[in-house]
Amino acid sequence: MVDRPASAGSAKPHFRASPWQASDVEHRLSALIVPVPEAEPLVGRLRAELDTAAALGVPAHVTVMFPFVPPADVDDKVLAVVQDVVAAVPAFEARFPRVEWFDEDVVWLAPEPAAPFVALAEGIRARFGLEPYEGAHGLKVIPHLTVGHRAPLPRMRTAAAELEPGLPLRAHVGSVRLMAGSDVAGSWTTVAEFSLP
Repeated sequence: MVDRPASAGSAKPHFRASPWQASDVEHRLSALIVPVPEAEPLVGRLRAELDTAAALGVPAHVTVMFPFVPPADVDDKVLAVVQDVVAAVPAFEARFPRVEWFDEDVVWLAPEPAAPFVALAEGIRARFGLEPYEGAHGLKVIPHLTVGHRAPLPRMRTAAAELEPGLPLRAHVGSVRLMAGSDVAGSWTTVAEFSLP
């Protein structure tokens, strides 16, 4: 890990030096996520089966912005702007009380309160001029923890029923993580972690 200085009064972001090759950067993506490790016992096995992001190395999470800045363009200035956005949202306790669906394509857990997740996404949108999922799903931010994505519908319905007894799930939201990777299994790694105040 390489520690970089943060602005006065803010948490120090930590990030590791990247082993990216110039030839491989163009095929890589990045994302800002809120990791939810408390969800892993409930959703980990199901995500491994039903969400390709799990196989890529992305943990259970609520997305703040995907895609984010191309990994080749992430520098100290980008990290400082992310830190400024994150510093405006205090750490909080979240509940995931119910299962929701996006049509029949995605089964997910809904967080409450949603507002702090939206504030993070809107802050990043405003500072970087990005739209979640490049605007493919509309402009409204809907915070969610994906459990299954475009997997066989009968299995996703069964998974939804399997989740119910474990709800509500409770989690402490204390950080935003910048990750980067590609479509290669296990390729996604942490670039930086930013603490909410």
